[in-house]
Amino acid sequence: VIGKGMTPPQKTRFPPEKIYMDWRQKRRPGAGLYNLGSTCYLNVVLQCLTYTPPLANYLLSRQHSRFCSQKGFCMMCIMEAHVRKVLYSSASAIRPRAVIRDLKFIGEFKPDIPGDAYEFLRCTLNAMHRACLSESSNLDVSSQETTIVHQIFGGLLRSRVRCLSCKTVFDFFRVFLDILLKIKGTSSLTTALVDFVKPREMDGNKFFKCSKCKKKVVASKVATVHHAPRVLTLCLGRADHRSSRKLSQLVEYPECLDLRPYMSDPAGEPVLYSLYAIVVHTGHTCLGGHFFCYTKASNGQWYKMNDVSVDSCDIHTVLGQQAYLLFYAR
Repeated sequence: VIGKGMTPPQKTRFPPEKIYMDWRQKRRPGAGLYNLGSTCYLNVVLQCLTYTPPLANYLLSRQHSRFCSQKGFCMMCIMEAHVRKVLYSSASAIRPRAVIRDLKFIGEFKPDIPGDAYEFLRCTLNAMHRACLSESSNLDVSSQETTIVHQIFGGLLRSRVRCLSCKTVFDFFRVFLDILLKIKGTSSLTTALVDFVKPREMDGNKFFKCSKCKKKVVASKVATVHHAPRVLTLCLGRADHRSSRKLSQLVEYPECLDLRPYMSDPAGEPVLYSLYAIVVHTGHTCLGGHFFCYTKASNGQWYKMNDVSVDSCDIHTVLGQQAYLLFYAR
C-alpha cells in the first residue's frame, strides 16, 4: 500500500484533552435570533453552533479573546460574544448584528439576499479556523489542522485507489469538517452512508495515473472515514444538479448513529454518535424557501428555533423532518 497525506503535526495548536464534550453548565435555552432581511440561513447555523457543547464550552471560557491580538475582523471573537449573548440574555430574541456587519469577510453573502445554510456553515468554520491561525504563519499543514475547530469538527477520509492492471493499492488521506451525502433515490441516512463508502470504478476522464504501471489505467476507488471526528456534520445534498430542482423526499435519520460500518476498519468497536441539532429547509427550490432548526439545549430538552421563536418539542418531532444538515456528537 502506497500512502499519501498522513504527516503527523509538528505542533498542536489546541490540546485535544482540553475539549469537554458535555456541557459544563446546564441552563434553559437561550434567545431566538431576529431575521434581518433574508438571514434565516445564517440564524440556523449560528444556533446549531451555539448548541454544539464542546464549542460552546470553549467559547464561554473566553480562552480565545483573552489572548487575541487580531486587529479588525476575528470570527472567533465574534462567535464568543455571540454565544455569550444568546445563552446569557434575558431577552427572548437578539439581533446577530456583529455577524451581519462582517458578512463580507465570512464569504460571499449579503443580508438581503437569501443564502445557503451549508455554505454559510463551511465559510463560518473556515473563518473561525483562520482566526485560530492568525498568530502563526509558518506552521506545517498538519499542525494547522490542530486548531480547536479541527479538533472538534475535523475527521480524516481515506480514498483507497486500486489499479486494476497491476493491483497496486494507493491510499490518499484528506481532512474533512463535514460530509456531503448524495440522497437521490435514498430513503434513509444509512442507505446514503452505504452508498458513500461503495467502491466505484474510475472511468472516462478520471483515468488514474499509476506510478507502478507508469501510465493512465482503469482503477477502482473507495472512500471511508479513517479517523472519526468528535462532532460529525452531515449534509443531505438536496440540490438535484440535473434538473436544478430540490430533492424533497424524507430521509430517515436516527437519534443514535454508529459510524463504525463506514470506517476504514469496519470491524472495530462501535463509534457512537448522538444527534444534537438539525437544520430544515422548506420550499420547492434550493434558492428560495426558509430555514429553521431544532437543537438540544444543555438541559437535555429539544427546541424548535425558527428565527425569533424558541419552542420546546419532543424527539419524535425532530426525527420526522425534511432535514438538510445533521449534527451528531460523540
